[in-house]
Amino acid sequence: MSEVFHSIAKNKKSGKTPLFFRFLNAVEAVGNRLPHPITLFFIFCVAIVIISAVCEALGVSATGELVNSATGMLEPTTVNAVSLANADGAVYMLTKAVDNFTGFAPLGVVLVAMLGVGTAEGSGYVSALLKRTVEITPRRIITPVVIFLGVMSNVASDAGYVVLVPIGALMFAAYGRHPLAGLAAAFSGVSGGFSANLIIGTLDPMLAGISTEAVQIIDPDYTIEPTANWFFMIASTLLITILGTLITDFIVEPRLGKYEGAASNEFASRELTSEERKAIKAANLTLLALIAGIVALLIPKNSFLRNPVTGDLIAGAPFMQGIIAIIALVFFIPAVVYGFVSGEFKGEKDVCRAMGKAMSSMGSFIALAFVSAQFINYFSYTKLGTIIAINGANLLKNAGIGGIPLMLLFILFSALINLLMGSASAKWTILAPVFIPMFMLLGFSPELTQVAFRIGDSCTNVITPLMSHFAMILTFVKRYDENSGIGTLISTMLPYSIIFLLGWALLLMVWMLLGLPLGPGAPLWV
Repeated sequence: MSEVFHSIAKNKKSGKTPLFFRFLNAVEAVGNRLPHPITLFFIFCVAIVIISAVCEALGVSATGELVNSATGMLEPTTVNAVSLANADGAVYMLTKAVDNFTGFAPLGVVLVAMLGVGTAEGSGYVSALLKRTVEITPRRIITPVVIFLGVMSNVASDAGYVVLVPIGALMFAAYGRHPLAGLAAAFSGVSGGFSANLIIGTLDPMLAGISTEAVQIIDPDYTIEPTANWFFMIASTLLITILGTLITDFIVEPRLGKYEGAASNEFASRELTSEERKAIKAANLTLLALIAGIVALLIPKNSFLRNPVTGDLIAGAPFMQGIIAIIALVFFIPAVVYGFVSGEFKGEKDVCRAMGKAMSSMGSFIALAFVSAQFINYFSYTKLGTIIAINGANLLKNAGIGGIPLMLLFILFSALINLLMGSASAKWTILAPVFIPMFMLLGFSPELTQVAFRIGDSCTNVITPLMSHFAMILTFVKRYDENSGIGTLISTMLPYSIIFLLGWALLLMVWMLLGLPLGPGAPLWV
C-alpha cells in the first residue's frame, strides 16, 4: 500500500496522471453514463422481476442452516427463489409499495435529523461553529479528525450518516478544501469503518447474539460476549483513521482537484463578527446544558432512558432507540438560541421557515428513497440474496483450504456478499450457522470468525447501492456537483474500499501470527 501512495505522489510531481487515477476516472465515466439514479433503481426493480421469474421457473434454490422464526432454533432450511412476475408478486408490489417506502429505515432517520441539522444550518450556527473550528484546529489534522469522528459515530447506530457526512463536507469547505473530499472522508469513517470503535456499540451485542446461537450447534455452553472483538476493534479504529487520512489526502482530494463551486465561497470570510461570537457563546452554553441534562437523566440505574430489564444504555435502551430525535433536539435548540441572539431569527415564523427550507432540500432524496426502498425489498422478497449467500457459503466450505488463507478468503467472500445484501444482521444470520461450526472444527474460535466477517462486511459498504443510506449519500454529493452520479460516488469511495480491505486483512494476519486475544476472554483458537 505504501507503494501506491508513493507512486501517486511521484506522478503528481511529474505532472502525469497516475494509473490508479485513470482507472478511477474510467469507473466514474462509465458510472455517470448510466441513467439518473432514480431511473437506474427503477431498471433494477424491473430486472429483479424478470430474474426472479426465471430463477423460480428453473427451480433455483439453496439449502443451509437458518434460524426458524417460530422456534428461534437453527434448522436445515431450503430457500427457493420467489417470482415477482405472477399474481402474488403483483399483489405484493402493489400493496407493499407504501409500506416499503415508509418502512425504509433511512427515510425517517434522515428527515427527523434534518429538522435539527437543517435549522442549525439555516440559523448560521453550523457556519459559525465551523469558522470557530478553523480558528482553533490546525489544518493538517482536520482529515483524521473527521474520519475518527465518523468511526466513533457508529456507537449511535446510523446517526453518523445523517449528521457527520454532510458536516464533513462543510468542514472541508471551511478550510478551503474540496467539500466532496470531506464528505468522502466522513463517509469512509462512518460506513467503511462501521465495525471499528473504541467502545461497544449497537452492532456488537446484535452480532454476538447471532454468533452465540451458531456456536451452540457445537458447544451448548459456549457464549459470545458483546466485547468479543473489542481489542481488535480498538486497533482497527487507529488503522482506519490512518488509512482513511492517507487515502483522502493523497488519492481522493488530489484527484478531485480544486473546487470552484458555491461552497468554496461560503466560508470566504472566516472571521467571526462580534454578533456571531456573542450568539455562538449563548448557543454553546445551551448545548452544554442540554448535554449535561441528558447525562444526568442517564446516570440513575432506574432511568427511563435505560433498558427497563437490564439497565443497559445501549442494547434495547430507549436512549439508543431515540438517539436520532435526541440529536435533532441537540442541534435544534442551540440553533434557535443562536438565531435569535445573532438576529437571524426575528420570530417563530423564521424558525419554521428554516425548518421548511431544510425539508425542501430533501425532495430529490425522498424521490430516490422511494425507488431504492422498492428495489431492496424486492431483492429480499425474491430470496435471491439469501440463495447467493447460502450457495457461496457452501462453496467456500467445500473448498478444502485451511489456515490463514481460509480466513482471508472468508473476508473476501463477506465483502462480496455485502454488495448483494445490505443488512449486517441478515447476512450474519445466514453465514454464522455455516461458518462458525465449520471454523470451530478447524480450530478457529467463533470470535475470530465473527471479526473476519465484520472486516469484509464493513469495507464494501461505501460502494454498494444496496447499502440503505446510499441514496442519501448520493443526494449529498449532488449538492456540490449537479452533474455527479453513481459513478462519481463509487469512483470516489473505491480507493477506501480496496485499501481498507487490504489493510484490515493484513492487520488480522499480524494479529493471528502474534496470537493476540480479540477481546476480553476471546482467544483466536479453540
